[in-house]
Amino acid sequence: MGHGHSHGHSHGHGHGHGGHHHDHGHDGAPLPAAFDTSVPDEALTPEQQSRRSMLRRAGLLGAGLATVGTFGAAAGQTAAAQTAAGARTSSGGRRGKGFLWLAGDHHIHTQYSSDGKYRVVDQVRQGARHGMDWLVITDHGSVAHAKIGVDKVNPDIKAARDAYEDTLVFQGLEWNIPGAEHGTVFVHPGKNEVSVLKQFENDYDGSVKSASDSTPANEALAVAGLAFLGQQVQRRKVKDALMLANHPARRGVDSPHEIRAWRDATPASHQIAVGFEGAPGHQAAGLPAPHGPGRARGIYDNNPSANSFPGYPPESYRTWGGFDWMTSTVGGLWDSLLAEGKAWWISANSDSHQVYADTAVRGPGGDFTTDGRYPDPVYGGQIDTTQGDYWPGQYSRTHVGAEDFSYAAVMDGIRAGRVWVDHGQLISGLDVRVSGGSRWATLGGALHVRKGTNVTLTVDIALAQEANWAGFVPKLARVDVIQGDVTGPAADKDTMTAPTTKVVKSYEVNKSTGTVRITYSLGRVDRPLYLRLRGSDGNRSAVGARGAAVDPAGPAIDVVGDADPWKDLWFYSNPVWVLPA
Repeated sequence: MGHGHSHGHSHGHGHGHGGHHHDHGHDGAPLPAAFDTSVPDEALTPEQQSRRSMLRRAGLLGAGLATVGTFGAAAGQTAAAQTAAGARTSSGGRRGKGFLWLAGDHHIHTQYSSDGKYRVVDQVRQGARHGMDWLVITDHGSVAHAKIGVDKVNPDIKAARDAYEDTLVFQGLEWNIPGAEHGTVFVHPGKNEVSVLKQFENDYDGSVKSASDSTPANEALAVAGLAFLGQQVQRRKVKDALMLANHPARRGVDSPHEIRAWRDATPASHQIAVGFEGAPGHQAAGLPAPHGPGRARGIYDNNPSANSFPGYPPESYRTWGGFDWMTSTVGGLWDSLLAEGKAWWISANSDSHQVYADTAVRGPGGDFTTDGRYPDPVYGGQIDTTQGDYWPGQYSRTHVGAEDFSYAAVMDGIRAGRVWVDHGQLISGLDVRVSGGSRWATLGGALHVRKGTNVTLTVDIALAQEANWAGFVPKLARVDVIQGDVTGPAADKDTMTAPTTKVVKSYEVNKSTGTVRITYSLGRVDRPLYLRLRGSDGNRSAVGARGAAVDPAGPAIDVVGDADPWKDLWFYSNPVWVLPA
């Protein structure tokens, strides 16, 4: 069975990644200046200075990073390798165990979306200001976008890349998945980024092709679209391409069998569809009126429709602690995918269209259908509290363990599942190690050991050390270890439960500064399994959907109209597999 050991080439099966690290990217890109402590403060631009001071305050730069990045020896690493890893960590950016942890957002809209407003450079500037290292511009797939928007946005993206050299800016689009919801599709920058995205959108977008209904023919078109992207990579038209499904439970139209079909549409060695949003954007929508929109977090206030999968319960249409039901239910749909032993990852992002408490409005004149964009925004004269979005990085973050600062390394890190996500800057850093014998694996990886080997999970968490955008320093209250058996491919492609998965241990966090270490012994492992983590500020919890024996204190369902996102913060990690033989 596919045991999660074909998730890309870099998930640390028994080798300390730190041993082969370069400071230059796949593209020859050096570290961003703000990260590189050999560049003096006075040589930085104001933007870079502000970035560096933020990293420094969070304890993620220079010597302070040693506490985040070299939390303990990798099993089997020599003292010399540990020292080398430590030296690299202290001299560079947020390196941990040989990785640079880069925060980003793969779901962002601009004036090239029919419901958007901002220029590309506005979103990139705000993302950089809020600590984003990488961003994906994902304007809506549509007839106008397919015809002119894909071409027109490209010079703006290139200009933003030049203006913000320390931020990687990908061109992508929000795909109307035939027969289903939306998904982010993006490619590695290059001379064919526009032509490949344009052909993909014209031939495979559900809106362009009038293929939105949940029919077998439309579902097959979605799989064909992913196969097309795989061919473009194979033929070297683009260096890489990825797809992540957006807000998967929002309308109930992403059925379990469709998600499995997307995942399996291309070979595991170069998977295109690699995951879904564990938490949707639009988090400010839950702020109660009159000072907020008074809607639902994520705008998850829908009910089943004719195209919805009939097996989904009513509560799946709501968020739980700001997270999608597919992710937040322990032993639920996400766990059913992980129990197959195959790669499927979670992310979190802004879905930024119109930002809460902003003063900009769309500029006058223009015609979106003809122009493919709205005029540049202008000052509107008042604060708008009816909008439900945050800027990239203002609330939601997706952290990717990259081997260097480059477009290719971010894409490799996402495909490998070296990803954890958080809301409201709940924590500053996360380092996860599963070790046994002389081997170790980290997020997205698989630890291969002999049957009966003693296996230990070690988690190091850098606690929040600076105020978030809402003006307070979050406090982590509890961390949960979730474990499940790997049971192999599901015979029924609409399976959405994993009966053995449950919270196996909870840890109360009794300190508010510095780092916390959690050690969990799995004992002598005799069967394939996986582990994943989540943590909470402890403000809201409830017994999980599958009962107290499975999840005694999980996230509570969010109340439509009264769900302040800042009062309910969580982080989640992607899994690590343990595969005894």
